[in-house]
Amino acid sequence: MGKALPACRSDIYRCNSAVGLVYKTAGGSALTIALVGTWTGNITYFGYIIAADIRRSIAVQKQQHLPYTKRNLATDLRGVFVEFGLAEILDSLLIRPAMMYFVPRIVPGFTAGIIAAKLAADLLFYVPAIIGYEVNKKYLKEKSATTPN
Repeated sequence: MGKALPACRSDIYRCNSAVGLVYKTAGGSALTIALVGTWTGNITYFGYIIAADIRRSIAVQKQQHLPYTKRNLATDLRGVFVEFGLAEILDSLLIRPAMMYFVPRIVPGFTAGIIAAKLAADLLFYVPAIIGYEVNKKYLKEKSATTPN
């Protein structure tokens, strides 16, 4: 699931930090900026991960001369949810919006505050995400490898 994507997440959030900065100059509130930056990052990041997982699964199914089914899709989505679900819920609803709202008020310079908030939120995101990845790898990948589609 998303193994080689941390750099991608960083690039996406740099882009979304820029979105937040543009919105700030247009007169948006700090809370709106925090939420827009968080949720646009989530949509782009997880859209990319889900699409990449589906592409990989389709390729595996094609190699085995099998169709990609709804069950394959459910397996791919379950894997993303187990790997990132808890981390993303905490990140989207609490950690990242709070960081994006409060840190720019503490750190001198709005841009520096947004960057510091993004880095702190990323660190807090990856602790439960790594645990989810290990659970997914150990329990769900082994099970799905032994279960016929």
